[in-house]
Amino acid sequence: MDDLTSTLALMLGAGWASGINLYAAVLVLGLLGASGYIDLPVGLAILSDPLVIAAAGLMYCIEFFADKVPGVDTGWDTLHTFIRIPAGALLAAGAVGGIAPGAEIAAGLVGGGLAAASHAAKAGTRVLINTSPEPFTNWTASIAEDLGVIGGILLALTHPAVFLAALAVFLLLLVWLLPRLWCGIRRVFGAIVRLFRGERTSGDPPVGGAGPPGNGPPPAPPATG
Repeated sequence: MDDLTSTLALMLGAGWASGINLYAAVLVLGLLGASGYIDLPVGLAILSDPLVIAAAGLMYCIEFFADKVPGVDTGWDTLHTFIRIPAGALLAAGAVGGIAPGAEIAAGLVGGGLAAASHAAKAGTRVLINTSPEPFTNWTASIAEDLGVIGGILLALTHPAVFLAALAVFLLLLVWLLPRLWCGIRRVFGAIVRLFRGERTSGDPPVGGAGPPGNGPPPAPPATG
């Protein structure tokens, strides 16, 4: 039972963390495996390769700075929609590697879905945060995400049952949060579209059009023969 709980926590933790910060998740797992702190499953043993650790470390450093610049972070998240979700599926499948092919496919589906959910929460939250003119909110959110990923991976490895309970709470909050994020994002993009179209708000005087009846010059008298 303990082995099943540990495997499940690692599988779900890898998928969840990949949707938020893939490179931090790979870097932490790789360093823990290379140092001998944990024995990675067969499907994830490649993460402890020095080349993988170096690549993950380099990409984490790039993301560390890109993730803290308003606007750049949203572009980075958009690009990584096509990277985090497949990678989350692969890591989750690797966490159960060697058990059975069916288990790997099921883990990949669940891990990819979980990565998509956490990625949507992060990217959507960043779009709303970017409406704030100051950068400190971005920095705080980014650092909190990095610490959350590192702490979440460590919690999944050391206290898998606690991690699973925390993940269940996260998913329940996500069900409540995502519709509200979507409404907020629609308002933000709607305002941007109206701004670029030059649409006026109600109460503004019309531009280049005729005024209301009675405000124009009087009509010319009819010509007499």
